[in-house]
Amino acid sequence: MRLVPMLVAALLLAPPVAAQVGFTTPEGWTLTSKGAVTLVAPPEPDTRIAIVEVGAAADATDAAAKAWALYRPEAKRKMLVATPGAAKDGWDERVSLAYETAPNERAVVAALALRKGAAWTVMIADGSEPTFEKRGAAASLIQSSLRPAGYVKESFAGKTANRMTPERVKALTDFVAQGMAELGVPGAGIAVIENGRVIYAGGLGVRELGKPGPVTADTRFMIASNTKGMSTLLLSMLADQGRLRWDQPVTQLYPAFRLGDDRTTKAVLVQHLVCACTGLPRKDMEWILNTRRDTPASDTFKQLAATQPTSGFGELFQYNNLMASAAGYVGGMLAFPRLEMGVAYDRAMQARIFRPLGMTATGFSMAQALAAEHAAPHGTGLDGKVAVLPQDFNYSIHPARPAGAAWSTARDMANYVRLELSKGLLPDGRRLVSEANLLKRRARGVSAGEGRWYGMGLQEDVVADVSLIHHGGSMFGYKSDWVAIPAANVGAVLLMNGEEGRPLLRPFMRRLLEILYDGRPEAAADVRAAAAAFKAQLAAERARWTVPAAPEHLALLASAYDSPELGRLSISRNGAEASATFVTGRAGRLASRRNDDGSISFATYDPVILGLELVAAGSSGKPDLILRDAQHEYRFRPAP
Repeated sequence: MRLVPMLVAALLLAPPVAAQVGFTTPEGWTLTSKGAVTLVAPPEPDTRIAIVEVGAAADATDAAAKAWALYRPEAKRKMLVATPGAAKDGWDERVSLAYETAPNERAVVAALALRKGAAWTVMIADGSEPTFEKRGAAASLIQSSLRPAGYVKESFAGKTANRMTPERVKALTDFVAQGMAELGVPGAGIAVIENGRVIYAGGLGVRELGKPGPVTADTRFMIASNTKGMSTLLLSMLADQGRLRWDQPVTQLYPAFRLGDDRTTKAVLVQHLVCACTGLPRKDMEWILNTRRDTPASDTFKQLAATQPTSGFGELFQYNNLMASAAGYVGGMLAFPRLEMGVAYDRAMQARIFRPLGMTATGFSMAQALAAEHAAPHGTGLDGKVAVLPQDFNYSIHPARPAGAAWSTARDMANYVRLELSKGLLPDGRRLVSEANLLKRRARGVSAGEGRWYGMGLQEDVVADVSLIHHGGSMFGYKSDWVAIPAANVGAVLLMNGEEGRPLLRPFMRRLLEILYDGRPEAAADVRAAAAAFKAQLAAERARWTVPAAPEHLALLASAYDSPELGRLSISRNGAEASATFVTGRAGRLASRRNDDGSISFATYDPVILGLELVAAGSSGKPDLILRDAQHEYRFRPAP
């Protein structure tokens, strides 16, 4: 039950396939063609993407079947669900297809069927989960650049942006309200900035389902990874003061810093801590599942010391929270060297950033946020119902808080975006940070997909020849993004208290561009398609599982397990139901299924952490339980 979307998106123009379509081949990938099939492969031998020119077909499912027959006729994968997407990018029809895989395969098998007129093109992703995670940005590049011959991309280059009149602001908030209704998001905080002024700050919906309290401009939300850009803003101010250089080895500033082996450690510069380009894979399970509220900030450096990059510096986009956490703590220690690193970081952010920007409701204290007007987190369970989530897992980011533990409001975030648009000037004209070091964070670093680059805690997207600077945030039950459009001198903020709000984030930016430049109306269709796809995928997953877990499967389980990396996992029973509890809190009740390879899987089906899968391993006694993310495997052994 893996409902986490595959990360997918770097730089050679591929020749057209059968003269019908074109796409971009990522740097370092190979391209081979035979008849209607073009294979695009990364350096790893376990993964391929096939672009198949099918021609006529009855529908998307038929087109995909014909594509598999041309690409790998021996493959007999069972299709789980087909979900239509919005027609765009020159395609008249777009349908995503998911296929059955057993968890022990660690495989990604999916297809995208695209129709132009009567002709179908099918893109098949076929390979290992670790490789697709590692090469996700490159895979996304192929997918997002795959277009029919003759397609002309939309361009706003040279156009003067419309003013954000009250009517246009309302068009943006109406779009958000409709998207919230379709996706099941209870509430949202929104702000719009134009020409140095906050022209709108308000809210939609409610702070908590079942209660009347409305979201306002001053409702606090967890902003998660939006914290990263603020942490790098602190580094920019320290660079202004000569306290650090972007190209300075981290060990000169913090001699105890370690990453993998000595050679790797010595190569890490300050800019590498926040560039998502060091080749360090995501390693979130250890802080999500094995971090207590009182875990010290120094645990960030302990975990990094045990982590080795899986690709070369600057080679690939691989997002890692612990590196960004280390960056913030190094900045805090430089600002207040006599304080414990967590306290130093908190004080530096308040003194150097939040207070000067008037962000009076922004900070890192969960207790303070929950005591004030705040939005409760929400999520959808396997039954399709939206429910309020406990905060258990959201405490887990606090020890790594420079990467994503801040709470803020739409009003406060508008002040931050205004600073980004002014290139470091406060509203009264005083300079908070130099333009050079503020913009250094936006310098195009590693490619994150077509027209996308990751800088230092910030991302740039070029859409229709317009540059958007932004960053998103995601914690349990909270989704957010902010965007600055320098060419229009316009920015916006979107904070949401629903786990299913993610598909609204990029369309929110797209809708803002549509309003500013009278662009093609694509955003609303994207949200509708994403909402329908989620419901279809959820229903397909529900049909594969026994809920609650089958008694004969529960009989296999011990009452407690231990993992050297993830700590204690406890299994508790309540009548016919069983629940899994990790160090950070309740993971939820368990469903079960027998996989195609005969193995037994258990998965959480409550909204708090939907689809966390544990696979039984071993045939004698109580089996071990295997938990995987895309590039790591953790083994829980029965506790003595």
